[in-house]
Amino acid sequence: MQNIKSYLDQHKERFINELIQLLKMPSVSADSAYAQDVLNTAEAFATSLKEAGCDLVEICETQGYPIVYGEKIIDKDLPTVLVYGHYDVQPPDPIDLWHSPPFDPVIKKTELHPDGAIYARGASDDKGQVYMHVKALEFMVANNVLPCNVKFMIEGEEEVGSESLSAFVKENHSKLKNDIILISDTGMIANDIPSITTGLRGLSYVEVEVTGPNRDLHSGLYGGAVANPINILAKMIASLHDENNHITIPGFYDKVEELTREEREAMEKAPFELDAYKSALDIDDVYGEASYSTNERNSIRPTLDVNGIWGGYTGEGAKTVIASKACAKISMRLVPHQDWKEITELFITHFEKIAPAGVKVKVTPHHGGESYVTPIDSVGYQAASKAYETTFGKVPVPKRNGGSIPIVPLFEKELGTKSILMGFGLDSNAIHSPNEHFGVWNFLKGIETIPYFYKYYTELLG
Repeated sequence: MQNIKSYLDQHKERFINELIQLLKMPSVSADSAYAQDVLNTAEAFATSLKEAGCDLVEICETQGYPIVYGEKIIDKDLPTVLVYGHYDVQPPDPIDLWHSPPFDPVIKKTELHPDGAIYARGASDDKGQVYMHVKALEFMVANNVLPCNVKFMIEGEEEVGSESLSAFVKENHSKLKNDIILISDTGMIANDIPSITTGLRGLSYVEVEVTGPNRDLHSGLYGGAVANPINILAKMIASLHDENNHITIPGFYDKVEELTREEREAMEKAPFELDAYKSALDIDDVYGEASYSTNERNSIRPTLDVNGIWGGYTGEGAKTVIASKACAKISMRLVPHQDWKEITELFITHFEKIAPAGVKVKVTPHHGGESYVTPIDSVGYQAASKAYETTFGKVPVPKRNGGSIPIVPLFEKELGTKSILMGFGLDSNAIHSPNEHFGVWNFLKGIETIPYFYKYYTELLG
């Protein structure tokens, strides 16, 4: 596969331009105003799979947005790799914090990305990383070096909980049959420190609503005499952590996996510069659960965070009211052995219990998923490690990720196969935030590395 670099040199401008066209499509699954754009993006990915060499491509209808399926079967006796990704993206808000329009991609050179980075919503999460796999397939087919079978499953609802994917997987065991699942929806430590994600946290996402009086009230006439839902909600949320930033929900930690001293010491060996971390975020200090390091807090420990909070008057000028209602969205990241449905019930019970008289509380569960760990002694991990070592010139570091991909444990449960998480983005890519971007170097490095995974995986299986 030595000609991969020359193939990249010959076609890289086309690859980048094709990705830019995909990034112009505002495939925001959370907002129905973008529904047609999401459908158009599915069509675009289907076309790209056909052009890359898939012999069969289908746009599979679901209760929500369609799933794009493609396959290239060269020999049914050979192993099959199933590539998973998503074509939907997060909402771009807040728009005014973007340095350039979120769906008008631009390439900017920075100190971290001297070859340039593509700035656009979805550049890193996940269009850019899915498209690496499409172009890797194109190279392997064009040069007749595809060593095994490959299938693609690209969904359009990952950013809203993958609700339709679960039913699709359960109903299509035969179609999706594989030996290993390959996913690039994660990142690595640095461009000169490749890493492979070996663990993901689970997730429980809820929305809470606190209601007081039956209408907004004059704060002068009623202030101090009735419960203010915004004040109450703020106090309730504040009480969910103690002085050590330990979550106060009874039973929350009962099943949390505690890592051994040896495992924690191994994690400390991963390169990490606290000052650089703080500088990149423009913060004076880090914050979190006592007795744990920053890397432990954001990977092996469970968390509870408010993702949004609203109520009352937020327009220009003043309006002296006591709001009738206050709301918040809350996510809890979970670690191995914590069941997201059980945690959701614990939250509901506790939140309703701590509500004072004078208000009503409603908790609406949204979506969730279990945590996941990939063993580093598996054939899939070893193949990925060799692939990175071939193109980066060094052995990658195994790393647990603080994020969640709820469908990964579902895949193992339903399809009986492990997932390998080969991400090429960086923590600084600002996914889910304004000014999301993906380095051109990272995009091309992914295309270069992925074919070696196929090569080594097939060889290691014998």
